[in-house]
Amino acid sequence: MAETRDESGAGAGHERPPGVGDTTVEAVGALTEALETVERARGHLYAFHQLTGHADLALDRAVELLRMAGHARQADLVQHEILGRNVIPGCWTYQVVEAYNSTYYQPFVDVEAGVRRDLVAGRRHLYEAEMKEARRTHGHPDHTPRP
Repeated sequence: MAETRDESGAGAGHERPPGVGDTTVEAVGALTEALETVERARGHLYAFHQLTGHADLALDRAVELLRMAGHARQADLVQHEILGRNVIPGCWTYQVVEAYNSTYYQPFVDVEAGVRRDLVAGRRHLYEAEMKEARRTHGHPDHTPRP
């Protein structure tokens, strides 16, 4: 006997609350999309943090090799001018990450969640769920509304 799938839409948590208009769904979707872009930027910031840290640690080997090769002046230059240097005045990369998180990222997350809570009962991705429902082929096994 073939399994019967419910074709009745996106499922719990992705239905538009009663009385919520199209423009509100679109606006909340745009806000969430902006937050998703900030999430990507934050990932790049963590990559910057880790890559800069790895480069700084690699300088130990460069300084050692310069000394072994008889280039003490150049080894001293790298050690004194670059090794452990701030990436911006007064800050290492972890401090940049922490400042970004507390000054921009966390307030953005909190505001986005509050707007969703106030306007669409906290539901996520309503715009995308409605787009999926409009674009899928009902009855197609690879176009099911839910997992």
